[in-house]
Amino acid sequence: MRKFWWPVFYASFFATLLTTEAQTKRPMTFEDMMQMKRLGGTAVSADGRWLGYSVTTVDLEKNTKTPELWLQAIAGGEPAKVAVAQPGDAGLEFSPDGKRVLFVSGREGGGQIWIADFDGASGATTNAKKLTAISTEADGAKWSPDGKFVVFTSAVYPDCAPITFADQKTGDQCDADRDKAKADSKVKAQIFTHLMYRHWNRFTGDKRSHLFLAEVASGKVRDLTPNDTHDVPTDYPTDPLGCGCAFSPDSKEIAFVKKDVPEEAVSTNSDIFTLDISDVLTKPDLPKPVKVSTALGGDMSPAYSPDGKWLAWRSQERAGYEGDKFRLALYDRGAKAINLLPKFKNWVDEFAWSKDSQVIAFVSGTSGSAPIFSVRLNDEQETRWTTLDNPIGELSALHFVDDNMHLVGTRMEVSQPSEIVQVFPSPAIVEGHNSRGEFGPVGVFPIDLKAVTHLNDALLAQLDLPKMESFWFTAADGTKEQGFLIRPPGFDAAKKYPVKFLIHGGPQGAWGDAWSYRWNAELFAANGYVAVMINPGGSTGYGQAFVDRVNGDWGGKPFSDLMTGLDYAEQHYPFIDKNRECALGASYGGYMANWVLGHTNRFKCVVSHDGMFDPESAYGTTEELWFNEWEFKGKPWDYYGKPNAENPYRKWAPMMSAKNFKTPTLVVHGQLDFRLDVSEGYQLFTTLQRMGVPSKMLYFPDEGHWVLKPQNSQLWWKTVNEWVDQWAGDKAMR
Repeated sequence: MRKFWWPVFYASFFATLLTTEAQTKRPMTFEDMMQMKRLGGTAVSADGRWLGYSVTTVDLEKNTKTPELWLQAIAGGEPAKVAVAQPGDAGLEFSPDGKRVLFVSGREGGGQIWIADFDGASGATTNAKKLTAISTEADGAKWSPDGKFVVFTSAVYPDCAPITFADQKTGDQCDADRDKAKADSKVKAQIFTHLMYRHWNRFTGDKRSHLFLAEVASGKVRDLTPNDTHDVPTDYPTDPLGCGCAFSPDSKEIAFVKKDVPEEAVSTNSDIFTLDISDVLTKPDLPKPVKVSTALGGDMSPAYSPDGKWLAWRSQERAGYEGDKFRLALYDRGAKAINLLPKFKNWVDEFAWSKDSQVIAFVSGTSGSAPIFSVRLNDEQETRWTTLDNPIGELSALHFVDDNMHLVGTRMEVSQPSEIVQVFPSPAIVEGHNSRGEFGPVGVFPIDLKAVTHLNDALLAQLDLPKMESFWFTAADGTKEQGFLIRPPGFDAAKKYPVKFLIHGGPQGAWGDAWSYRWNAELFAANGYVAVMINPGGSTGYGQAFVDRVNGDWGGKPFSDLMTGLDYAEQHYPFIDKNRECALGASYGGYMANWVLGHTNRFKCVVSHDGMFDPESAYGTTEELWFNEWEFKGKPWDYYGKPNAENPYRKWAPMMSAKNFKTPTLVVHGQLDFRLDVSEGYQLFTTLQRMGVPSKMLYFPDEGHWVLKPQNSQLWWKTVNEWVDQWAGDKAMR
């Protein structure tokens, strides 16, 4: 028996070591989350050797967030700060020849583009010089492929003279004078003559975003989009991603996004335009931009193939529906014809061209994860790039590194913030079902992921962050749906735990294996709760028919889906205490929290953040009217005189069930939330108080749809957790 002593000893020793290690880990706190480094934009050098990226650090005491620029060899090596950059600089981009970098810096009081020399052998940056000096500042900078120009955006007064290469002063001085007069004036009143006079968290004012071109050799700039075809000036570009523009490989053409509509507030129809800039240095007047997209919905994110044959973008088919499927549109520049590739079940969230222009890799949210898919143009063979086991986490920010299928991207999980990874696929063909549900040969690319950055490894090693668990259930109408659950740190199967039931926004959104600094599922579970999340009808990642399930039915099937999913969790996870549950939601999730108030008493408490209370009043106070008109099938006055049952604005109004409100409710809203005006929160709180329902309102005068300032976020988490603890926590049992 003696010969078995050492193996038994080692087995016992390592089991004890692992148990001790698990016991030394602790639950995450809000302060831990604020200490984490936040990965920002990424860039890859043309030779595939160098990686540039931004990292934001939060100082909770100072209530600040500060980005800094870093460089790192992709093949390995320690990261180093960009020597010529300063804290606050952002938008690092490598020049096509690999000898320079650009970035945006506010070091002289306003954001301008700076250019510095870059040594591709050592990674050193030197000799930083300011490229632009435009009074209205510069942002979203991008190199031309020949390295002679930089395109950027700047918000200018459309009625000022356009800035040209020949006249750098007249228009810019007009803009500067107008800005100064506005700042100096003691009258802050505004006059509105059109809708979209405010957007998200700011009033739009008289300025509009224009595309500019800077000549690198001289530093001169030119407004590329000075004229407008409508009485109401619009922004160029309207794409929210960077500059929303791209250069053709020969640097003679620019593609950009613009809403070519008379009134932005009532239309989702943005289009892709191309502009010939081959004679930009010599011609006083540029050719008129040419619209190349034809879809009735949103077209965005243009990108040319490296060989110049194709222009691709993300496209939505239906007008007025921001939750429509994003398809991949492929425009043959020679034939001037558009193809839609691939015929894909879910949304194309972002994409990248391979170096040989034969493959497009794209990310798509799929059943709680976001793996990489691809399509090969020569045979339209759809493939999926996934991990060797099940897809875990969400990938994004794709860059092809070399002529092979080697990529760099970012990856996050619900238990880990974003990090940069290398992606190495290994092609194989197997029999199976593709994303269209067809059985046959399917390309499967198992991938090997190699971490490049390790921004938060040391801190994460200290924390007990339970893995997210997935479960599937059958909705009332037979639809298969997905839910997720996170157990509390230090989980004890013999105990019963209260529940935080989290409801996502959108409604065209989804819970999944993704990190968040706002609604962080791990942090919700950290103080002794089970976090339960359901992806009801309207959620993305399950096909467009499932997304459309919410249309015109806000409090119908989605509410039933949520309750059925929670029922399933209660029945199959015996550690859930179904008598101590709190429902929490924001945006559409806030609407659903309000709907829950009037349609069930199963919850001990409710948290409603930025939720719609009265759809009729919300219509009159929002800025993106297309959203309300689509979701509620028209305008409020279209239904005047009809029964409430035939009026979606009344049928799905939480206020109509106010007499049923009994559940203690915390209301949260921000003054600068122009998507769902603060009056929606006021109305809900007033109703709760007059109904005698225990209630509290947390009001932020300086926040919009999201709570972003560090100390405001700290107060949010403290107030929300205390409210839930009061009604559903361990103290509530005493």
